[in-house]
Amino acid sequence: MTPLLRSAALFVVAALFEIGGAWLVWQGVREHRGWLWAAGGVVALGAYGFVATFQPDGHFGRILAAYGGIFVAGSILWGVVADGYRPDRWDITGALICLAGMAVIMWAPRNGA
Repeated sequence: MTPLLRSAALFVVAALFEIGGAWLVWQGVREHRGWLWAAGGVVALGAYGFVATFQPDGHFGRILAAYGGIFVAGSILWGVVADGYRPDRWDITGALICLAGMAVIMWAPRNGA
């Protein structure tokens, strides 16, 4: 697997853990589904932190900044799938801008890096 594909796959896995974990906490507390849901969310959020360490790039700030774009787009997609959310054109435009920014931060050619 190429470094770019590995990085993209890790971002997807990280999004599943972070967004899924936050959603589980939301369901457990706000939607009154119980503390087991919230506890599952806390475990998933912890797993997210570990997934990020497997990124090929070794710069924490870059990884976390780039992940922000994935988080924005992934959160909207999660809302569509899990909650029936209907994004408008501005939600979609904003998510695409965030993904473009993520790609620049993460995968722009750099001298010696």
